[in-house]
Amino acid sequence: MPRLNPSFVPPVAIDARRAIPIYRQLYEWFRSAILAGHLTPGQRVPSTRQLAAELGVSRIPVLGAYEQLHAEGYLETFVGAGTCVARSIPERATLIGRPSLRHGSPRASTSGGPRRTSRLAGTIFQTDQSWLGNPGAFRISLPALDQFPVTPWVRLVNRHARRVTRAMMAYGDPMGESALREASAEYVGAARAVQCDASQIMVTTGSQQGLLIAARVLLDARDAVWVEDPAYPGARQALLAAGARMVPVPVDDEGLDVARGARAAPSARAVYITPSHQHPLGVTMSATRRMTLLDWASRAGAWIIEDDYDSEYRFDSRPIASLHSMDADARVIYVGTFSKVLFPALRLGYVVVPKDLVPMFSAMRDASDVFSSTLYQAVVTDFIREGHFARHIRRMRMVYMERRRVLVDALRKEAGDRLEVIGAAAGLHLAALLQPDVNDEAVARRAAKHGVLVTPLSSCYVKRPARGGLVLGYGGTTPDEIRDGVKALARCLDGR
Repeated sequence: MPRLNPSFVPPVAIDARRAIPIYRQLYEWFRSAILAGHLTPGQRVPSTRQLAAELGVSRIPVLGAYEQLHAEGYLETFVGAGTCVARSIPERATLIGRPSLRHGSPRASTSGGPRRTSRLAGTIFQTDQSWLGNPGAFRISLPALDQFPVTPWVRLVNRHARRVTRAMMAYGDPMGESALREASAEYVGAARAVQCDASQIMVTTGSQQGLLIAARVLLDARDAVWVEDPAYPGARQALLAAGARMVPVPVDDEGLDVARGARAAPSARAVYITPSHQHPLGVTMSATRRMTLLDWASRAGAWIIEDDYDSEYRFDSRPIASLHSMDADARVIYVGTFSKVLFPALRLGYVVVPKDLVPMFSAMRDASDVFSSTLYQAVVTDFIREGHFARHIRRMRMVYMERRRVLVDALRKEAGDRLEVIGAAAGLHLAALLQPDVNDEAVARRAAKHGVLVTPLSSCYVKRPARGGLVLGYGGTTPDEIRDGVKALARCLDGR
């Protein structure tokens, strides 16, 4: 059970102007706090002397309130431990006066009106995702955490933690620390041919926040947005949170079908796209399609949100240049992330913003969560400047290439006639198509029960496709885990 350090005094509210005696106000406050669950069974409360001093009142009314609470069984005292909320109070007693919540569904409170939320919140992409209930092999978007260079990283963290300055502890720039913005601009310029300077870099709390901020800056409610179908579910969430009207556009071997999008919504306000490594199918958008998309966006006055989430890892050829590198009309907003290159808990990403939009993006970032951790921005800056970042990427290409090979070989050996591998040329995941009559969500739920975490391909579509499949992440799964996981998955395909 939780314990309250005796130096912490709860925010007890008393009013000397009220006709009710102070001891009674104290009694009612503690009783209400216990019944509402704010003070829980076994939690320590301040001593009478400490509480009286904190409230600036005589100790006598505090003693009177505590005596009444003891008499009614709300408090109990232990030798050497002080006074605590009575541990004999049942857990359900603390639900009195709180709205009833069953199975995550809000019900009307017995003490007020309906528990209302916005209609928009209720429309954000929601599906049954029971296959994500536990960690296991093949979780997508997870890098090889076992291969991360912990020693130099810890050294850099310690360096900055020991030399922490007042500036690092104060409020930071919503656009990010200047040193990291400069390092990021140099990196995307060299690695992805993105033409920008540091003033255009906005550091974010991961790429998901970058997508959400871009959507809120660029879109008004009900604006039409082309979205790849299938697409990254997190992008759909961000667009829906901004009130956008999504227009699903099919993806084929050349990427997003621009002609289909132009017929469906010729005056769309924006496009969300993953051109270098389409999520989840893995195809690369052809040069013709890229030029056609840029031409349409320029003529239509539309924005292109390019999510370049794992372009560092391409195995069968050199990395593909970004769509942003072909943009002559400043229509592309480029979103990148450090999470998949380093580790997800870092929560650092970046957006390359057209210069005329920088003030609006900065204001929206300030309204979101002000700024990202200055400590970790400083650490990542040095990680890049001292060469650890580039070395890590080079080494991880070899690691992921081997893990991809092991996964493809295992799938062919254990389930070759039941799974058709596609999109295995890059990134940290691949897709595999099932036979037309197989329900991919059912397979994913069976697999989760065996500790294998695969994502059903149909969960990435707006409408269920004619043929389902599985998305398997291999970045964070070791070769031995891959082999064992595929064997377990093969049994699930048999219905076991």
